[in-house]
Amino acid sequence: MLNLSRINRFWRVPIGNFWRQNQQRSPLIEVEDSISLRVLVLALVVLGIVATDIAAETSFSFWALPLSLLGGIWSYYRRRDANVAVKFCIAIGMLVALGAFFGRLLGELNDTRLGLAELLIQLQVLHSFDTPRRKNLGYSIVIGLILLGVAATLSQTLAFAPVLLLFLAIALPTLVLDYRSRLGLQPLKSEKGKFNQKNSSTLNFKFLILNFFLIVGLGLAIFAVLPRFPGYQLRNFPVSSAIPIKGNFTGRSIINPGYVRQGKGDNQGSGSGGTGQNRTGQPGKVDNNFYYGFNSQINQNLRGEMKPKVVMRVRSQAEGFWRVLGFDRYTGKGWEVSRNEEVTTIKRSPWSYQIFLNRPLITGKTQEIVQTYTVVADLPNLIPAMAYPKEIYFPTPMIAVDTENGLRSPVELSEGLTYTVVSEVPYRDRTKLAEASTKYPRDIKQHYLQIPPEIAEKVRQRTEEILANYNQERVAKSSKSLDSPYEKALYLAQYLKQRYSLPQNPLDLPYLGEKDDLVEAFLFKYKGGYPDHFSTVLTVMLRSIGIPARLVAGFSPGEFNPFTGLYIVRNTDAYAMTEIYFPKYGWFAFDPIPNHPLIPPSVEDTQTFSVLRQLWHWVAGWLPSPVTGLLNNVFETIFKWVIGVIAWFLALFSQGWFGVLTGLILATTVAFFGWLGWGQWREWRNRRWLKKLPAMESLYQQMLQWTTQKGLGKHPAQTPLEYAKGSYQHHAPATAEVIDEISQAYVSWRYGGHAPNLKRLGERWQELKKTAK
Repeated sequence: MLNLSRINRFWRVPIGNFWRQNQQRSPLIEVEDSISLRVLVLALVVLGIVATDIAAETSFSFWALPLSLLGGIWSYYRRRDANVAVKFCIAIGMLVALGAFFGRLLGELNDTRLGLAELLIQLQVLHSFDTPRRKNLGYSIVIGLILLGVAATLSQTLAFAPVLLLFLAIALPTLVLDYRSRLGLQPLKSEKGKFNQKNSSTLNFKFLILNFFLIVGLGLAIFAVLPRFPGYQLRNFPVSSAIPIKGNFTGRSIINPGYVRQGKGDNQGSGSGGTGQNRTGQPGKVDNNFYYGFNSQINQNLRGEMKPKVVMRVRSQAEGFWRVLGFDRYTGKGWEVSRNEEVTTIKRSPWSYQIFLNRPLITGKTQEIVQTYTVVADLPNLIPAMAYPKEIYFPTPMIAVDTENGLRSPVELSEGLTYTVVSEVPYRDRTKLAEASTKYPRDIKQHYLQIPPEIAEKVRQRTEEILANYNQERVAKSSKSLDSPYEKALYLAQYLKQRYSLPQNPLDLPYLGEKDDLVEAFLFKYKGGYPDHFSTVLTVMLRSIGIPARLVAGFSPGEFNPFTGLYIVRNTDAYAMTEIYFPKYGWFAFDPIPNHPLIPPSVEDTQTFSVLRQLWHWVAGWLPSPVTGLLNNVFETIFKWVIGVIAWFLALFSQGWFGVLTGLILATTVAFFGWLGWGQWREWRNRRWLKKLPAMESLYQQMLQWTTQKGLGKHPAQTPLEYAKGSYQHHAPATAEVIDEISQAYVSWRYGGHAPNLKRLGERWQELKKTAK
């Protein structure tokens, strides 16, 4: 027969602050009474909700915060009740929230982060009305942490950073209180019943602050040096909610808000842009907000400059040129898309946002690059993307692709629109491109060798003269011969950078007359021009010597923010450059604009530790130029010296047995001095630590360190008096007496508040050390 009385001897249920029996005689439950822990957990949840609102620009806080606060108060006062009716209502509410989530999921197949965040917030609000136990509070901590993680993936600005730091600052004391609650520890109280902070280790604020700064510093250091491999592939891409299309979309119209409309509903944008005339080539002014080059026809006889404003934020696996539009026909004062009517529309499946694009027939090594674009200010209906897009996740049912591989949307890219592009970007192999054939297809020669006959011969003679004087000019850093289109393009681009200049004042450059040609005036009259004029001149010069080229407009990568991982793109980052065709390898860009890199950034610039370099560039941008130059020289010198020493040391092992022996001796010597220096540094730190301690504490710690060196140290589980008593079994009587006396004095001082006779104890300690020697 089962003896319940014997079992009860060994299985006693603790009845105290943590275990209570409710009034309805339900099974015993563990109850968390700590108000401070509950408040801190609620603060973590609130921060998670606020962070989601900041990152996603939502308004969950208006209803979630008051309800969470109400639920926290209700749960505390009802923590010992069964609350069966409340639990039943919470279960129903959670099922409703789950059903609503699956309903939203059908419209957000490509980006479920915001829907998941809303579900978690709803579950947390319901859960806050029933958190009697510490385990329930732990669930809330996890939900707050998940919400913060979701907000981190949605955040595109540094506004998220203060919330992250505040979350960490609150999480540290929360974890301390949670751990003490698990151990069943209560705050110590003084004799008067008040909290005695001196004798309590519940919250050591100095320790918490030190850990906070240590974690932040360590996190930033790891963030900076953490290798980033661009080969990761996300298969769930962010994209905005579906946008319906009104009317019939053909893709032939370019809707640019910066271009003057000829009449109601005329979206061709064939004017010059801004306040300029409608006919291409007429004098005019540049629009303050919109780049003039995003149109089927562009007029480069405009003057002025734009006011900077952020237009996009881009998250990309590699830095690149966000290509928008290409032009094939030079008009003398600008460019146009001659085959603007030959546009192909591509529809997507009604169940997916994914649109597959036709891939060009090119050979050579390529790399898949994923880019996500978020529009911050209104843009034309031209879709920026890296070269050779193969997939796009876009919110409209269809898009269009023109003959210059530009992507067009049925609607303007309005503020808040998000889409993702997957591009198959080719590597730029200089050797292979230099060996590329010059037998161009008929279609390429027909459209990309066009030059107005009035200037063709004059430009060709000037171009050949520049190439013939290659050895005398020596403006290029390369020693290669100019025997290929690739090397000729590099040299001509570098020549334009160094021999022609930008106007100091954008309004200083005169307008072109009715019979003037832009390229002719640039080369022979003004010896320079606007940035885009350089690209136009290079394109026409290459065409004049039989190299197919076209003008492309787009955005430079912009300013990289290492903390958000986004490229901040402004309207002033838009410009045009030259693309050259290489049979079998496709189109490659060259940038002749002064102060721009000759080769635009692409997949070749991807580095494992690129964030460290970009972080330094970001920091250097805030420093004065002399300081930046000095630090660059210092870091460069140190880096070269370190690399040189490492290379010299490794070279020793390739010099036979003598080199190997020398290398081993050097390595052993360096290791020995490193070990010696480490020991000295630890000893110095120990002396500093002992000096900061009270005199009695310092003496006691010195005694423990001395006995540890003798091989008979104090075990952490022993009390000072237990250790002193055991010392008689392991030390000489005289030594054990000194240990006992110091230990007794330490206990009396530490726990009894009695002042020790430090002079006598110090003398006994010095005598002991002399005797031991």
